[in-house]
Amino acid sequence: MTSLRLWRAVPIERRSAYGWLLLLVCLVMFTTPKSGYAGNSPPLKIVAFGTSLTARGGWQPALETGLAACLQRPVKIGSVAKSGETSLWALTQIDRVVAEEPDIVLIELYANDAALQRFVSLAQSRKDIGDILDQLRQRLPQSRIIVMAMNPFSGLRGLIRPFVGSYISAHQAEAEKRGLEFVDHRPNWQRLTPGDLAAAIPDGAHPLPDIASDIIVPELVKHIAGGNCKE
Repeated sequence: MTSLRLWRAVPIERRSAYGWLLLLVCLVMFTTPKSGYAGNSPPLKIVAFGTSLTARGGWQPALETGLAACLQRPVKIGSVAKSGETSLWALTQIDRVVAEEPDIVLIELYANDAALQRFVSLAQSRKDIGDILDQLRQRLPQSRIIVMAMNPFSGLRGLIRPFVGSYISAHQAEAEKRGLEFVDHRPNWQRLTPGDLAAAIPDGAHPLPDIASDIIVPELVKHIAGGNCKE
């Protein structure tokens, strides 16, 4: 009753102005576009774990942007990756991956194992990736673990990896044996013409970052978001 008396004590002209102001505030609240994740959702944390195809890949910023737009939440991608390294090195880096407490781990660790001069046998590579996946599953039980096959190799870098397909198949088999996910980017690369493919990967191993983003990111956004894309 006190509030009503106070309202009635306000001159009618001012009451009308207050009413219009309240209406305007309500309209702004309900019509302002919502980002969907500005300050409301914790970031989706991803760690990309791999070789130079990750360390020099350049596709991570585009994946952050694409996934954030799709999921309507912030996305943060970190990397545990080093050029020229093998699965033997990766076994020593698991603490770094776990320390990031990622929601998702993206893994590509076959490329240098398959290089003849690195002397990592197919059996050793398969054992290593199996051990890596087991440790990650045990220490990050709530995380999605996604093993990937990346771009094709050509030229000298292709010649020194004559059995790279077998290494990919071994890593895929170890992932699937554990019920983990596998994403193969090779079919999307193979849709390019030979000339476009050569231009996209001029050194035969490392795609240009903008082309890598065009090929890799849509596939990962589709795979990670599934039917949850709100874009």
